[in-house]
Amino acid sequence: MSGFVFNEKPIAIESGEGPYLYADDGTEYLDFGASYAVAALGHSHPAVTAAIQEQAAKLTYVQASYPVEVRTELYEKLATLAPGDISNVWLCNSGTEANEAAMKFARSATGRQKIVATKRAFHGRTLGSLALTWKQKYKKPYEPVAGGVEFVSYGDEEELAEAVDDETAAVFLEPIQGEGGINPATAEYLQTARDLTDDAGAALVFDEIQTGIGRTGSLWACENAGVVPDILTSAKGIANGLPLGATLCADWIADGAASHGSTFSGGPVVCAAANATLDTVVEQDLPGHAAAVGDYLTTELEAAVEEHDLPVREVRGDGLMVGVEVKRGANRTLKHLALSEQLLALPAGRTVVRFLPPLVIEEEHADRAVDAMTNVLS
Repeated sequence: MSGFVFNEKPIAIESGEGPYLYADDGTEYLDFGASYAVAALGHSHPAVTAAIQEQAAKLTYVQASYPVEVRTELYEKLATLAPGDISNVWLCNSGTEANEAAMKFARSATGRQKIVATKRAFHGRTLGSLALTWKQKYKKPYEPVAGGVEFVSYGDEEELAEAVDDETAAVFLEPIQGEGGINPATAEYLQTARDLTDDAGAALVFDEIQTGIGRTGSLWACENAGVVPDILTSAKGIANGLPLGATLCADWIADGAASHGSTFSGGPVVCAAANATLDTVVEQDLPGHAAAVGDYLTTELEAAVEEHDLPVREVRGDGLMVGVEVKRGANRTLKHLALSEQLLALPAGRTVVRFLPPLVIEEEHADRAVDAMTNVLS
């Protein structure tokens, strides 16, 4: 399958800086997708670039069984930044691996098999994580996927209560569904999930692969609701473009989990990028910045919809994770945004335009995105 390409985009990207990407013909694009929230600090961030170069010159890779300072630093940093009393860290290479590790840890720690997930959820594309993912278009060609998963309606507390029982190993939730349409959960729903899993002796797993690393106004979206899970998964923006995932666990999960490993777990160069990314996010209070600019973006989008009578059903989200549900197809809108307005964004289902810009954008960038949406939807 050498050279086999899926979903190739018509714009060939050559370079990037900050919130901008540059095509091979010199065209500048404002990146409001950040490659699915991966470029949290924007492109070619100097702190991350310097950390990568310095570590690559010193040690590119050594297996995880040998202690390496930069990896140990990341373990300690993530344990400190994790919500509540979560203090155990396992590193991998992607979000889907982080979620599969969470499945394995929850099942081995509880001695149970059943997992409760939600309709419209997306947790990854490998066979284990596909079992937690709702849409058949992702799963059908590869069935059978892993079993033992029961789906409930997202946000329905009664349905969740009926599903969670003494056979449940874990409940998997996204605090805000990303691929499913930018659907935020209420704090009450997340607290109900916490109470139900506590009562059943099951693990509560928050998939923060897209919502984490400051995107929703707190370092972790669950902190906005004041709910602490037993397992939290992270990836995408954690190393600002280098492949890294993390599964963060409470003591009772880590103590009861069976053996698990990965050859490339916590490579030094990737860990250096992650340390630089997390330091920048914390030191510059990018969660607070995302909250402020995200509120401005949402307010201006809503004002434009009302002023220009745009064909928009709803603007929703939190921080710099914003969905605009349009009355015409999202893909059509995205095409015109890119080709006519030089604004890159993402779909979230068939009708939602998804904005996941770098956390470093300013109000002037938000204004450009609002103007672009106004022009295209008018």
